[in-house]
Amino acid sequence: MATYAIGDIQGGFEALERLLEQIRFDSAADHLWFVGDLVNRGPQSRATLRFIKDLGERAATVLGNHDLHLLAVAAGCGRLRRNDTLADVLEAEDRDELIEWLRQRPLMHVGNGWAMVHAGLLPQWSIEAALGLAGEVEAALRAPHWREFLATMYGNQPARWSDGLAGADRLRVIVNAMTRLRVCTPDGTMEFEHKTGRDTIPAGYVPWFDVPQRKSAGTPIVCGHWSALGLVMRPDLAALDTGCLWGGRLSALRLEDRTLFQCRCAGMAGTTHWQ
Repeated sequence: MATYAIGDIQGGFEALERLLEQIRFDSAADHLWFVGDLVNRGPQSRATLRFIKDLGERAATVLGNHDLHLLAVAAGCGRLRRNDTLADVLEAEDRDELIEWLRQRPLMHVGNGWAMVHAGLLPQWSIEAALGLAGEVEAALRAPHWREFLATMYGNQPARWSDGLAGADRLRVIVNAMTRLRVCTPDGTMEFEHKTGRDTIPAGYVPWFDVPQRKSAGTPIVCGHWSALGLVMRPDLAALDTGCLWGGRLSALRLEDRTLFQCRCAGMAGTTHWQ
């Protein structure tokens, strides 16, 4: 029995199938962790959702920014963008079932001595505190009025966490950190324009995982989201978005011994530029 954490799929179901064949995934014994962004930009979002949903308890999935975007569009709170490839989900006969399953997914997952989040955690948050904050967003998503939450989800402000935040502002900061964060200042002020690599990070900002004395540093974190960063493997971090969407690789990490598996991907977005 093994547990494999898998990077951003973004509708690349064929790549996922090849990777699972490579690791000899046993659906009766093994577990899969998915770092989010199951859907969008690739051509097979519907097949990806159906497969992971059908894994049941064998799969742990956290929500990424593209997954939340799908929920917002399905709820009538967001608009499709030019490069979105969500029609196969939105027009599926089991659309409602897939959307209902997706909105029940957590924002953060902890187990096996690891924590998993799509993008990152702010330096003020311990793992325990972050789990509690994720739970606030999860409660809003699972509530009868979940569409009202999604209608207030978008925006870059506030850019910094405060324990005194309340309402939509509080939930927006949690969502932005856990699904969009790449860089921040040492005091946790977030910046969302930077989407390239380390060498172009704006002055005064650092990768969220390099902030000195961040409170989550005691637990290794597996994440995705930052494709231009590439693979990062160190004792406290496994960043697994290796750009499958852009013709890079889809990565799986066996958590028990940190063995890495990768398969090459054909570019699915009509470009080789990282985003």
